[in-house]
Amino acid sequence: MRYDLIIFDNDGVLVDSEPISNRHLAAYLTELGHPTSYEDSIRDYMGSAMHRIHELVLERRGQRLPDDFDDVFHARVFAAFERELAPVAGVADVLEKLATDGVPYCVASSGSHARIRVGHRTTGLGRWFPEERIFSSEDVGRGKPAPDLFLHAARRMGVAPERCVVVEDSPLGVRAAVAAGMDVCGFTAMTPAAKLSGADQLFGAMGELLDLLI
Repeated sequence: MRYDLIIFDNDGVLVDSEPISNRHLAAYLTELGHPTSYEDSIRDYMGSAMHRIHELVLERRGQRLPDDFDDVFHARVFAAFERELAPVAGVADVLEKLATDGVPYCVASSGSHARIRVGHRTTGLGRWFPEERIFSSEDVGRGKPAPDLFLHAARRMGVAPERCVVVEDSPLGVRAAVAAGMDVCGFTAMTPAAKLSGADQLFGAMGELLDLLI
């Protein structure tokens, strides 16, 4: 392997959660009087930590979201995960290969620890991610596009940033990885390649990823 650590984003990379969560986010924001389409949500919020949603709504609308916004949103999304969530096609094979070959990897997600764990439990990916391989924006002061989360994950895993590669599907995540001094493989399954132009390499199917890491 070219790298000493593979850092996976979670939503849209490990679990196929972006369509579900952005559908519910758009609906809830609209319900609260902030008209938002599914396409708006993907464009503005995909890859964001929750605090960024609050900040953008306040900046654009001059209004604060309700104090219980995060709790209500997560309850709706988690219920939908239980019904609908699936792993990203082919990612189980990638994880199995990395684990078999002893290649260090982890997940670093803008989502909360609870969201990560619900997704992994529902999809069966939890077997590859013990506690010490899970990192959330909750662990640091600033979420993506700040580099803090990826640097935190590398530090905890004992690997220098320049020896890490991040697998990301959002522009915010790509910006965060570049700011951290890490290489980036941009996953274009949901995001147009042009929006991930800062990535070192692009791929459209999980079956292509391992070849990019060698």
